[in-house]
Amino acid sequence: MMNSLVSTLRIGSALGFATLLAGCSMGSMFGGSSSSNAGLQNATAAPIAVASAQTNALPVIATECPAIKVRLGGEAMYFYGGGRTGDARALQYQGVIDQATRNCVVSNGQITVNMGVSGRILLGPSGKQTSVNAPIRFAVERDGQAIFSEKYNVPVALTPPAQMSEFVKVVENVKIPYLGGESITIWVGFDPRG
Repeated sequence: MMNSLVSTLRIGSALGFATLLAGCSMGSMFGGSSSSNAGLQNATAAPIAVASAQTNALPVIATECPAIKVRLGGEAMYFYGGGRTGDARALQYQGVIDQATRNCVVSNGQITVNMGVSGRILLGPSGKQTSVNAPIRFAVERDGQAIFSEKYNVPVALTPPAQMSEFVKVVENVKIPYLGGESITIWVGFDPRG
């Protein structure tokens, strides 16, 4: 599951482009002219086939998956040396969040969420670090109340001469009770507070 989310984070735009291309060629995929497909246009499934499909169906996937958002102010973090906050020359490193994603399975009044984030740590003019812990917090809010909140210190190695390194963090199997109609949001962002 983790590999799936990591792949989604890194190649999401490529998949969108591939889908677009596939849609462009759909007409010829079934071959022949539209008259050769005339028998399929008004086809209906027999009631027994529908009943069989319903009993063997998997749980609903992603139909009620809450949105994932980067918390305002949590999209970036900055670390300055010598207490010189805001001085660009004293910047040792900064972190940025590039992308956040999630997937869900809805079953028996519960949403099971896997959520992930990708980002980068970049050294500043005063930076000499070879590793940094990126403090990432995931939280789930339902109708204004936090029902999940966890901070993760994600180790990020900066191998010279590289001035930048990427990171990915995935959190799996977060269970959210769900009745229907609730307002649920997944939040993610840097949380450098202790």
